[in-house]
Amino acid sequence: MIFGFVHNREAIVQLAVIGDQQNKQGIRAVIDTGFTGSLTLPPTLIADLELTWFTQQEGFLGDGSRRTFDVYRGTVIWDGQLRVIEINASDTAPLVGMALLEGFELRVQAYEGGSVAILPMARGESVGSTV
Repeated sequence: MIFGFVHNREAIVQLAVIGDQQNKQGIRAVIDTGFTGSLTLPPTLIADLELTWFTQQEGFLGDGSRRTFDVYRGTVIWDGQLRVIEINASDTAPLVGMALLEGFELRVQAYEGGSVAILPMARGESVGSTV
């Protein structure tokens, strides 16, 4: 499980990102369910971690504008496991997206100081809908 907290109406978790030279950096990241990628990091942190450039990718921002992002490969410690992911360079606070959350359940107590929990789902488990 991964735990975090709510601050200023944002669900925040702490992660460790590991660079190509095995240097590790702890980060606080905001969970962004509108972001379909895995993780964003500022270019300065990507340089500090010496992450390997992978490709460029177009994406749409919340305001509808289109932008091209440099994408790097990196490793995060996710639910106690090393996980190699794509990391988008962005001049914003780090964001955790839906690709990193895939296969997990997100629980947020939506009030200041509330808890955030990211729990692994059992294989084949799905959430039913009530209509």
